Order: sequence, then structure tokens, then C-alpha cells
Amino acid sequence: MKRSWNRLWFLVVLLPGLLFLVVKCTGRRTETGKRTEPVHLIWYQIGTVQQDGKIVEEQVNDYISEKIGVTVEIIPVNWSDYNTKMRSIISTGAHWDLAFSSSWANDYLEIAQKGALLPLDDLLGEYGTGLLSGIDERFWEAATIDGKIYGVPNQKELGSMPMWVFTKEYVEKYDIPFEELHTLEDLEPWLALIAEKEPDVVPLYLTREFSAPTYMDKITDPVGIEYGDGTLTVRNVFETERMQSTLRTMRRYFKAGYINSDAAVARDDRRVKRFVTKGDGQPYAETVWSSALGYEVVTSPIMETQITTASARGALTVISKDCPHPEAAVEFLNLVNTDLYLRNLLNYGLENVHYTKVPVPEEEIAEASGKKYIYDCKVRLSEESGYAVPYYVQGGLFSTWVPETDPADKWDAFEKYNRESEEAPTFGFDFDAGRVSGQLFHFRMVLDEYGPALYTGSVDPEVYIPMLNEKLYGCGMQDVIDEMQRQIDAWDRLRKRP
Repeated sequence: MKRSWNRLWFLVVLLPGLLFLVVKCTGRRTETGKRTEPVHLIWYQIGTVQQDGKIVEEQVNDYISEKIGVTVEIIPVNWSDYNTKMRSIISTGAHWDLAFSSSWANDYLEIAQKGALLPLDDLLGEYGTGLLSGIDERFWEAATIDGKIYGVPNQKELGSMPMWVFTKEYVEKYDIPFEELHTLEDLEPWLALIAEKEPDVVPLYLTREFSAPTYMDKITDPVGIEYGDGTLTVRNVFETERMQSTLRTMRRYFKAGYINSDAAVARDDRRVKRFVTKGDGQPYAETVWSSALGYEVVTSPIMETQITTASARGALTVISKDCPHPEAAVEFLNLVNTDLYLRNLLNYGLENVHYTKVPVPEEEIAEASGKKYIYDCKVRLSEESGYAVPYYVQGGLFSTWVPETDPADKWDAFEKYNRESEEAPTFGFDFDAGRVSGQLFHFRMVLDEYGPALYTGSVDPEVYIPMLNEKLYGCGMQDVIDEMQRQIDAWDRLRKRP
């Protein structure tokens, strides 16, 4: 059904928007006329408070007030506090205009279904033409809930791409064929080698946030549909043979001493030497991780990339239903995602303060000839910079300059990766949890109790999986499975209609 909707998109929304673009290119503004006083927008973002955040904000406002008559107040909220803060703001009716949302923080589906967000369809056609033409349509499909768009996707990687992250030093020292290692079982001989040869190195370093490789779209943890299941049969992941086998392997590795003994309670400690760990990746993720860790790593994908509704909702900017200036908010987001200077100012801060531009090597320019997202500079970040924001929180990535450690064609590689990634059978499905919200609340507590120990191999799955499932079914697992199956069957029938 969404595919049919996209065929109408150009005629219904994009064509009027293109006409608007022609008008803007002649120098005329919107129908509201030139703003005599700047519109002020409050923008909540996930991430730590930056030392130089207000300095950058001042520069942003000098620029956008002149361009579109808008100013913004950026309010960063620490990672661990963001969900609680946004729930409080939304539930109490406190004022906000723009906010970061996703499938994993300030839950997009949840706040849209609660009626907290402004539908953007009509506004995008008039004030967001650059957004509509520049963002992959599958991001827009994921942003659509019950036929309406409630958020602007921050274009990045579309799919879920779990990876093994290997410390390059040990890969080279022992000539390890890391590119051939994909499944958990593929790691075993090399974990044994590292355990024998490198007693000060943790072969497989895990923390309490670790989730074992999962070959399923967990629509609501721990319930979903396995990748490749054309029958769309809803299952509890802990009742699948794949997960049970994985947890048995994890237990074997733990007992062999391949996994750090404190894995079930550990927080990431970058001082700990490790051979391999797991990360959620993207093209050229190794360059980002190498920079963050302070030593070189290499990566290998664990499974084929799958585009799920959740993965395509990895980062969006939403607008409050009570925003008094929705036109200005959409116009501002359009500028953020289409204006090269503004996007990089937000992303990197002030030139020659927080970063410097460096030229792209001639050989890279030659190799990237004809590609779409090639810029004439790269970025060298300043040491001890007072400004370093999460790169995907404020807008799309494809209009940002790449760090000097990344290839010039990085964003073209992202676009190719997105284009070639496969959609999971459940892509586009949204679960309305209203009838089983109580059961899901109790699931979370059960998973917090059992999940870290099971996923890290710290306990025997033959004993603990039955205990876990007994608790989950006692909390209403069958109710959740039945309700999700009912909804997904109805969704499947609807999308198959001619």
C-alpha cells in the first residue's frame, strides 16, 4: 500500500513543491511575506552539553535569521536522561518546537500515536521541497504512520548492520582472515588462539548492553518475525532454535574463558585490551571506531543487512503539534538539510576553532569522479575541541564534509549500501501496543533481570531460558503474540490488495 502511495507522492506533494522552489529561486519569499521579527524555535537534542555549544548557536542564529527569519535555542539532554526528559515535557504540555526522535530514543511511533506530533505532509510540499527530493523514499515510508508523516528523517544508513569489530594489531600479528568471519561460531578458533597467545587480552569483550546476534526483526522485544520468514509468523525470540543455539555457544565461550567474567555487569572500559567485540555498523564504520578508540580496528558484517521499520527510524526530527510556527520549523529543517554551510556549522562548529578544512587528495578526487556527494575539502577536528555533537542528531549526513580519515566518496558508499540493502518482510509494519501495554511493561523488567546474563553467556541457557520463558508467559506473552499476529495478518492482507 505504501508503494502505491509513493507513486502518487510526486503529483500530490512534490510537484506543487517544485513550483514553490521556482518561486523561491526568483528571490520571493513564502506567502506570509518577509518576517519582521525572527521566529524563535526551541530544539531538544540527545547528547551531552557542549562547552562551546552557545558560541556555535550564536553563529547559527546570525546566519539563519538573515536567511529565513528564524532563530533556534538548542537544548541538549544527556543520553541517559533523554527519554525521561522528553516524556515529562510531552506529558506536562511544556513548550517545545523541535526534537530528536527515533525508534530507540523518544520513541517515534509511541509519541506519534499519542498525538504529540504535527503531521507534516502539507507543510513539506510547500516548505520542504529539498527534503522530499533529497531523502531516500524508504526513510519517508518508515516516517509514515497511519498514512501521515510526523518526522523528517536524518538521512544516514537505512538498515541494521551488526558487525564484529577486531583490533587490527592482533589481526595482523596472527594473520587472521577477519573478512571471512561472520557467524558467532566462525570466531571460535581465533578466540582460542588469542586466549592462548595473549593472556592480557580479552578474546571477546562484552558489556551489559551486549545483545547476542539476533536474526529477527524484534518488533517489540522479545517478540517479532525471523528474517526471511515469508509466512510472517510471530515468535518469541527465546523460543527460536537460532537464538537458543547462539546462547549455548555464548555459554561455551564464557566457560572457556573467552569472555570477560564481568560481562553481565560491565560498562565499556576502553582501557581493556580486547580482540573482538560487537558493534552496530555502517559503511566505513572502522574509521569512526578507530578514531574514537585511539587504535585501529577492522570489521566484518555478522549477517546480511536488513531494513526494518525500526532501523529506518534511526534518527528523525519531529515538530510539536503545539508549535506556533510550523511553517518556519519546516523551512528551518529544509535549510539544515540543504544548506552546506549551515549543516557543517551545526555538525562541526566554527572553522579554525573546532576544525580546519584540509584538501582532498588528488588521487581520491580522480577515483571519485562522477560521484554525487564529493566535496572540495575534508575536516580535521581540533584536539580538545569544545564542540563535538552526535553527527546524525541534527540532520542528514550526505551534506556534511567527511573527516580526513574517511574516503571522499563515503556518502556515495552509504547511498549504494542503502540502495542494495534488502527490506525485511516486516518493513512498514507498525504494532499498536495499546491492548497489551501492561504486558510489555512487565516484559522489560523480566528482560532486564535475565537478558544481560543470558546474552553474555554468564549463565546456563538450558536452565535460564525455561525460567525466562515461564516469567514472560506469566506476564502475558501469549496475549502479545496473538495480538501482534492479528495485526500483522491484517496489515499483510491490506498491502496485498490490488
